[in-house]
Amino acid sequence: MSLQVGIIAPPWLPVSSASPGSTESMVDRLARGLEDAGCQVVLFATGDATCPVERRWYFPSALGQVEDGRAEMIHVERAYRELAGVDVIHDHTLAGLSRTGIGDRSVPTVVTAHRELTRDLRRQYTEAAVHVMITAVSWSQRRMAPEVPVAAVIHHGLVTAEYPVGGDHKEYVLFMGRMHPHDGAHRAILAARTAGKRIMLTGRVHEPAERRYFTTAVAPLLGEDAVYLGDVTGDTRLALLAGAEALVRPIRRAEPFSLPMVESLACGTPVVTFPDGATREILDHGVTGFVCADDAEMARELSHVADLDRARCRTTVQVRFSVERMVRAYIDVYRRAAGASTVSERARRRRNSRVVPLPIIPGRRSPLRRPITRVQPVAEAMD
Repeated sequence: MSLQVGIIAPPWLPVSSASPGSTESMVDRLARGLEDAGCQVVLFATGDATCPVERRWYFPSALGQVEDGRAEMIHVERAYRELAGVDVIHDHTLAGLSRTGIGDRSVPTVVTAHRELTRDLRRQYTEAAVHVMITAVSWSQRRMAPEVPVAAVIHHGLVTAEYPVGGDHKEYVLFMGRMHPHDGAHRAILAARTAGKRIMLTGRVHEPAERRYFTTAVAPLLGEDAVYLGDVTGDTRLALLAGAEALVRPIRRAEPFSLPMVESLACGTPVVTFPDGATREILDHGVTGFVCADDAEMARELSHVADLDRARCRTTVQVRFSVERMVRAYIDVYRRAAGASTVSERARRRRNSRVVPLPIIPGRRSPLRRPITRVQPVAEAMD
């Protein structure tokens, strides 16, 4: 008899393969992969999801990237009611851990931590671990909170065939990320300029903090050799990744996992970055990219990216970050959760498992603002 899995996605973006680099895109790949592996999947998302599995929803369309804790809680409460008949629930939200009745244990539940863990989130996940199994997305994330019982550490997976391989590579390197000081778009420009490389930049500029950073730190550095393309998505985004000499990610924060880095490797494009977060779990220094100590080393290594084997980058994803590997690992956790039929047995399994962390409802953010309009069309910029 096949395993019935109910998946709860966050309500912020549609669950679709067209939501690149997001939790929602990972959920899409997981749901499709589980069905391919013989599981029965019911996905609770928003009504505009396109993932080709059985779907249910409360909100007819995604709520956008301004997170509202109250709306997420409504979404989650409805999800748990809708999925009451499945064998196991896999919750990818932040609100799930603080929902009413989390301790009723009517359906075994697995919760994946997708974000950087703060002290408050570590406390909340430790408390929630009495009732649910927790998984982490990297060993780096696990080390951030050794006090939180974790059932497994499971890296995200990709379908490599969905990513194009660059052929006639353009003479540019690429920055792809948030317009935030921690993501370091300004560092990327300066490193590329020092290395004599033209750089393209993509990323959203919606929230007030993003607008301030872009206006004060990024816009003054733009020019013929540093071009901002706006918030690029879909096939255009993948074409940019595949055509770049390298992805430049001067991030200075403990990113739990980096889907953009894995996506870049899937296109055969090496990555030049700093060692923060899960970087060393994804990159092999000098093989699939360069892990740099500082800005000066980043500029130096950009001069050597052409020496790297792009086929090796893609093979790394096929071997270490495949959807099949991710699905097998989650099915193992689901069966452990579904097989732990008593509270004491589930608690014993968690005590004997490895340890890591997960997050919970952040505060309400400021409303979305219109993106800054200093954008050059992609086709024009790539000419």
